[in-house]
Amino acid sequence: MFIDTHAHLTSSEFDVDRDAVLERARDAGVGFIINPGTNLDDSRRAVELADQHPMVYAAVGIHPHEASHATPAILHDIEELSRHPKVVAIGEIGLDYYYNFSPREVQQDVLAAQLELAARRDLPVIVHTRESLDHSIAIVAREIDRSPGWRSGERGAGGRSSPARGVFHCYPGDVATAWRLVGLGFYLSLAGIVTFKKPGAAAEVAAGVSTEHQLLETDSPYLAPVPYRGKRNEPANLPLIAARIAELQHLEVEDITRSANYGVYRLFGIGQAPTPRITYELKNSLYINLTIRCNADCVFCDRKGEAVVKGHNLKIDREPSAEEVVAEIGDPMRYNEIVFCGYGEPTIRLDALKQVARWVKDRGGRTRLNTDGHGNIINKRDIVPELVGLIDAVSISLNSTDPVQYGALMRLDGARYFPAMVEFAKEAVRLLPRVVMTIVDLQEVDEALARKFVEGEVGAVFSKRPYF
Repeated sequence: MFIDTHAHLTSSEFDVDRDAVLERARDAGVGFIINPGTNLDDSRRAVELADQHPMVYAAVGIHPHEASHATPAILHDIEELSRHPKVVAIGEIGLDYYYNFSPREVQQDVLAAQLELAARRDLPVIVHTRESLDHSIAIVAREIDRSPGWRSGERGAGGRSSPARGVFHCYPGDVATAWRLVGLGFYLSLAGIVTFKKPGAAAEVAAGVSTEHQLLETDSPYLAPVPYRGKRNEPANLPLIAARIAELQHLEVEDITRSANYGVYRLFGIGQAPTPRITYELKNSLYINLTIRCNADCVFCDRKGEAVVKGHNLKIDREPSAEEVVAEIGDPMRYNEIVFCGYGEPTIRLDALKQVARWVKDRGGRTRLNTDGHGNIINKRDIVPELVGLIDAVSISLNSTDPVQYGALMRLDGARYFPAMVEFAKEAVRLLPRVVMTIVDLQEVDEALARKFVEGEVGAVFSKRPYF
């Protein structure tokens, strides 16, 4: 199911066939649509449309083009309208310095007032920004400082993630700025721009920001994706946008939509939370979630928070038996590989891991172990020989070549665990078919030094994995 988080169905361009547009959306697999308001009258129409159609939800707000008309009385009416049960956000609000239909100072004041309103109502926001990104971020950050409790009790709050406070729709910035917004608790959406032959930074953002922080939108009736560029856009075109993002992320469309849908649930409360899983599929590989326990507590890991990956909930309340895992795998030949990887360290359950791996290999399947490389310390013996014939590939979290930084990133004793990890890796290179060592894409980690260490000293394959 696709969710279009931004479509102006109340636009006059849909007056002649609005019901048909909604029907085509349903036929295309779109389950829900959020219709943002641009002024008080349009916000009222958005609420009325949401009342008429179960698949439609509304946001209410004053677009920056309309900021000059935003009297205190109108803002009061917007706040009262936000109490409607199908209103899920304040929006579309923001700044637009391209057209400047309202003076910039007025736009800034109205944006600040609506952010304050959203914080008071504990609602997320839908932000429009054009040639005004730095100012938009500054005003949003100021409101977060003033209202630190804003959205702190939302779904999935806790762990390392910031509370989900809103989305910057049709995001116009670069990857580095996108991560700044993620740190403030904001999602990004890119609309049909990402499909254009000259998408600007949109393609880099779609590829460089993990899908956990991206939502899907059409911005109908604007920004129709290729091959409909220049025509009226509508929610039925959303699968084309999802397909392009999937291509850029090297994932399947199902991975993109599932991840985005969880973001919609967390931000807007639409849909439902995924149930915990002991196996989960990404692309054509099946991942085994043996345990939520880990000897490390990495700063970039959300094991103690939501523990959700691409919309898959890995926060299991009990560890599965090897027999339960085998039952979920079915035919291992259906998958490219069976991967032991969850939000815990798989070698903590070495016996179960080996039992499942042996079952998979006996039936012709391929296996991979994703590990922090601490299995020898955990099990108090050299476990690599026990993996021979059972594990085809190992991916080891190097994280850093500096033992001090390594320990700080993983929040453990780097002087003890770093050399143990390296010893595990070298033994794996000697005995197993393929060994990859990875770092997280963090600015403070020396990538060149890590590559030289992995390829030159250990003899493994170097890889960089995205920061989530």
